[in-house]
This record gives sequence, structure tokens and C-alpha cells, in this order.
Amino acid sequence: METSAESPVPVRTVLQAVGGWIGKLGRIWVEGQITDLNARGGTVYLTLRDPVANMSVRVVGPRPVFEAAGPAVTDGARVVIHAKPDFWINRGTFSLSAIEVKPVGVGELLARLERLKQLLASEGLFRPERKKALPFLPHKIGLICGRDSDAEHDVLKNARRRWPAVAFQVENTAVQGHYAVGEVMEALRKLDADPAIEVIIITRGGGSMEDLLPFSDEALIRAASAARTPIISAIGHEQDSPLLDLVADVRASTPTDAAKRAVPDVREQLQLVRQLRDRGRRCLSGNLDRETAWLTSIRSRPALADPVREIERQSEQAASLRDRARRCLSAALDRSADELTHTRARLLSLSPAATLNRGYAIVQRADDSVVRSNTDVKPAEPLHIRLAEGHLDVTVTEEP
Repeated sequence: METSAESPVPVRTVLQAVGGWIGKLGRIWVEGQITDLNARGGTVYLTLRDPVANMSVRVVGPRPVFEAAGPAVTDGARVVIHAKPDFWINRGTFSLSAIEVKPVGVGELLARLERLKQLLASEGLFRPERKKALPFLPHKIGLICGRDSDAEHDVLKNARRRWPAVAFQVENTAVQGHYAVGEVMEALRKLDADPAIEVIIITRGGGSMEDLLPFSDEALIRAASAARTPIISAIGHEQDSPLLDLVADVRASTPTDAAKRAVPDVREQLQLVRQLRDRGRRCLSGNLDRETAWLTSIRSRPALADPVREIERQSEQAASLRDRARRCLSAALDRSADELTHTRARLLSLSPAATLNRGYAIVQRADDSVVRSNTDVKPAEPLHIRLAEGHLDVTVTEEP
């Protein structure tokens, strides 16, 4: 549609064009939550709200269509409506004309939640390695809960009883209904952006499955997964299990349990400090006792108890060994001297000089051979006579 300031189109033309575009949509199925349900005569009027976004549309339909859906079609119920989009040209309003209404039962809700759970699990949003560890002692905790709710009182009371110095920043939001998801996501975004917040607790008390549906919303689950701050989920009671419990870093069974997981008990920590201190003292005392006993044992040894005595003992031992060596050496020398004397005596007794001393002589020829008989010499043969003292040279004068 081409228009300008010089050639505008009338309102009827614009509305007719919009009505034509909407008419091309045909019949559609739409899901939402019923509010402002009102029946006048044979016609039923209601507002169908989006369960996540703050959007709604007017729905009009004949009473038999809604009566056929049964008594479950009431304010707050989630329904699926088969409708035809209508645009009232005279008023410029849009609405849906209901043709068929189907309440969303518990079984259908559970099936949808299971499909969403499988989808998110396949993307890895529930993997344990994605979960962040809680700080030991957070200085400031963010709390998302209903205004003046029992869950808020339980968390604050138990956390401050366990650690009185802990600080809280409380964000009160709707925790059920069509406003809950948006408000919780906005509070989560606000707390996650605050660097002073070290832990975020999202909590509410128990309720029906429909009441807890906002905490299984896909948009909220993804927002919690993307948060940088560790999140503790404490939704409902132990048997309740919204999808937020699976993506949160820690799941608490109750609001009281969430407070216990968020902060340590000051009494328990003081008791632990005392136990560790006593254990350290025992260990140190035991080590000192062992070292003292070892030092006493070392000092009691003779070498350290009387070091001069040990030197004297070693000196006496050295002197004893010296005297023993001297005695052994003297005895060996005496034995060797005796043996030498005996050997000398034997040698002297066997020596030819001893025989000569008894008056004998040795007669030798010129070639030093010994004359043993008078027949062995010839006349005029020179001979050499060896005596005990000196020698004689003689000549044989006559034959024997």
C-alpha cells in the first residue's frame, strides 16, 4: 500500500487491508492461560494470556463450545483453543473466535515437561561439569522469593541463625501465575549483574504442579544456566522436581535446606577450629616429647655423658695395644736372635776352619785340588798348606 502526505488513504481502507491480512491466517491452535472469564447469555468472553510474556488476546465463543470442554475451563486454567482470527473493522479490534477448547491436563503438561527436559539435557544444560561450586562463606546472598512468604522467612531466619553476619538482598517476585516467569527472570538478571552477590537462592513453598510450572519454563531455565553466580534452587518440597532444580548448581529440598547449604554453621565451625587446634597441639606436643626423649637418650650415652672418660679409655686401649706390639716384637726379635746363634754355632761346627783350629791342615796343589794321600804327589811338586792361622808353600823333596 503506497501512501504519502499528499495522497493519504482513509481509515476504512487501512482497516479493510488489515482485516484481509488477518483473514488469510485461517484457523489456528493457540495455547494460553484463561483470565477474566465471563459468560453473558449464549456467549463466553475471556482473555487468553501468554504463560511467559506479558501479552494477551481477547477470545469470544459460543457457550456450548466452552461447556463441551468440561468444568476444567476456569480462571487460571491452561487451555488449547482452536480459533479463527477476527478483526472488527468498525472498531479496529482483534480477537479470536473459539471453535474448540481443550483443557491442558496434568498428563499433557508432564509430557511437555519431559520433552523439554530431554531437549535441554541434549544441549548439555544439566551436565555436572557446568555446575559451579558454592563459596564457603558468601558475604552477600541474593534471595528471590514471594513477598512475605514462609519460604523467605525460613531462609532468612535459618541463615542468620547459622551465621549472623551474613547479608541478604531480597527480590520479591510473583512465584506463580503468568507474571512469575518474567519477574523471576528480571530479579535473576539484576542479582547476577551485581558483583557483590556471591550466591543466589530461588525459593518458594510447596504447591500444585500448575503452581510450580513457572520454574520449569524454558526461558527461565536458560537464564539460570547462563548466570555467572552460583544458584541454589529450593522450589516446593522434597517430592517436587521442577526443571530449575536440574539446571541449578545446587538443589535444596526445602528453603531451610537452602539456608544450610548457603552458609556454614558458626557453632560447627568454631567446634571444628577447636578440634583442629587441639589436634595441632597434640601433634606438636607429641613431636616435642619424641624429640626430647631422643635428645635425652643421646645425652645419656657414655660418649656424650663423659667425653673425657671415653678419651682416656681410648688412650688406655692405644697404650695397651702399643705395649702388646712391643712385647710381640721383642719376643720375635729374641726368638730370631736365638735361632741365629744356633745357626751360627752349627755353621761354625761344620766349617773347615774349626777342623784347622784343632791342629789339622789342608794340602792343596797348584790347581787348588786337595791332596788326600802321599801317593797323590810327585817329587819337586809345589804344594800349598793351609793352616788354622796362615799358610805354607812347600815342595816335595822325595818320593814317599
